[in-house]
Amino acid sequence: MLSKKFRNILMFSCIAAIFAAVGYWNISPERFLDQPVAKVDESAIDYYALNAHSVQYLPDGKLQYEMTSDKVEHLKATEVTLLTNPDLNLFRGTQFPWHVQSEHGEVNSDGTQVELIDSVRITRFDEKNRKTLITTTRMTVFPQQQYAQTDQPVRIDGAGGVSTGKGMKAYLKESRIHLLSNVRGQYEAR
Repeated sequence: MLSKKFRNILMFSCIAAIFAAVGYWNISPERFLDQPVAKVDESAIDYYALNAHSVQYLPDGKLQYEMTSDKVEHLKATEVTLLTNPDLNLFRGTQFPWHVQSEHGEVNSDGTQVELIDSVRITRFDEKNRKTLITTTRMTVFPQQQYAQTDQPVRIDGAGGVSTGKGMKAYLKESRIHLLSNVRGQYEAR
């Protein structure tokens, strides 16, 4: 009886070993290779803020800029920050800031460039309370350099007249504006 029991155990052990060998060799080697990296959704937002407020100071402690936005969304894949209704005051260490507004904005990954999109308005009052208003559809602002540029049509209201042109370079620190082409002006005679 012991030999029959031993034979059954031996036979079941051989069958189990055959199943184990077939199962081992049936596993495809592709399963052990690196899996392809999943595609990143370019529009995936990793964080957002509502009613955001940001303040930056110059090294001497004077206010450089103050920005508010209804909504701030950070895109994970590109590190770009999307702004809804951004409102920026560029003080440049003075008491007469450039007030920059638009419907939308995009800030690059290191914060050195802000793309303002749709209904862009830049306003400034000088020490004599004279208003300068610049309007366009799209503008790129470099806050650290206090510089703005666009290749879109621009309208400048101020200094007793209206100037229009296509393309602009604005040196905000020096309050100097260059219209690039198709410049037209209409001024009040005093």
